[in-house]
Amino acid sequence: MKIAITGKGGVGKTTLSGTLAFILSRTYKVFVIDADPDMNLASSMGVQTQITPISQMKDLIKERTGAEPGSAFGEVFKINPKISDLPEAMSVPIEGSENLRLLVMGTVDKGGEGCICPASVLLKALMRNLILKKDEVIILDMEAGIEHLGRRTAEAVNMMIIVVEPGLKSLETAERIKRLASDIGIKNIMVVFNKVSSKKEEEFLGSKVNDLGLEILGCIPRDDVVVVADMEGGSLINHPESVALDSIRRIAENILNHGL
Repeated sequence: MKIAITGKGGVGKTTLSGTLAFILSRTYKVFVIDADPDMNLASSMGVQTQITPISQMKDLIKERTGAEPGSAFGEVFKINPKISDLPEAMSVPIEGSENLRLLVMGTVDKGGEGCICPASVLLKALMRNLILKKDEVIILDMEAGIEHLGRRTAEAVNMMIIVVEPGLKSLETAERIKRLASDIGIKNIMVVFNKVSSKKEEEFLGSKVNDLGLEILGCIPRDDVVVVADMEGGSLINHPESVALDSIRRIAENILNHGL
């Protein structure tokens, strides 16, 4: 089961990614991957220690590719580095769940997004390994650009979930993500509504999403408890009173019911 979660910045995809990971880890072994430039997934899951992203591990990148990150254009390096040991070695266990591990990918700051450089090659090779080789549940907290997914890995993603909130900007981003995802071979693209305050807002989103030809996976209401969990630096899973948490549990059930 390989699930990529994406959407416009600030729509709540990181909260959804982390909470789904906790819920699914009660039954399955789960790797949750932070592939968003903001890299907020760890704190949203209650991890207080600083985690160095893979993209900033210069010694590791040089060891596996044979070249320094940011090295001069034209320098020879391995385009198929060994990475099979990295998911276990570089991920961190999440307290409170023996089946859950977090891996922070990071992004390439120099040379441009998607550049053919040692750091980029290592990240993409690691993503391929996670999606194509690992038997565990993989949850990817992505940016809207889905830059880490190449065509081969994208075709192996079981589901892409686009998180939208009431507002046209969020829906415009969803339309762009749908186009990008379809272009690289992702077939099962679904939508989750978040921060919905009224039936009118839900109906507005439903109408627009239907126009895009996308299936709705679930609706998460606006919930002040989400803000409380964020201020505490902890996970929403620790707040059983949360109505948002109840909705995410139903979304997890819907994911499993799709036969993934």
